[in-house]
Amino acid sequence: MPERRGRLRVADRVYARIADRATREVLSEAWPAGRAKGAPPHVSVTVPGSTVKVRVALELPFPSDIAALAGAVRQRIRERVAGLTGVRVSEVVVVVEKLVTGGAS
Repeated sequence: MPERRGRLRVADRVYARIADRATREVLSEAWPAGRAKGAPPHVSVTVPGSTVKVRVALELPFPSDIAALAGAVRQRIRERVAGLTGVRVSEVVVVVEKLVTGGAS
């Protein structure tokens, strides 16, 4: 008799926590040591079916390569969520809310 298998459902807050951690990793690499940092990122997640959509609002250091940092955040979120949960991230929207002086030179 074949095994009966249940179904695993990962809570939205778990995806959000993984995305938040991935974002913080990228931002910690972007801020020079000893300088003031921006506000913590705000992450929201929706799970339409078998994929995850992530929206992250954040503050970035100024001056910095904004496009490169946003791309790094998107990539790290995709890698971490898929690696830890096995669920594909279909979309990552990065919203830069503010540029904070004291960034990389």
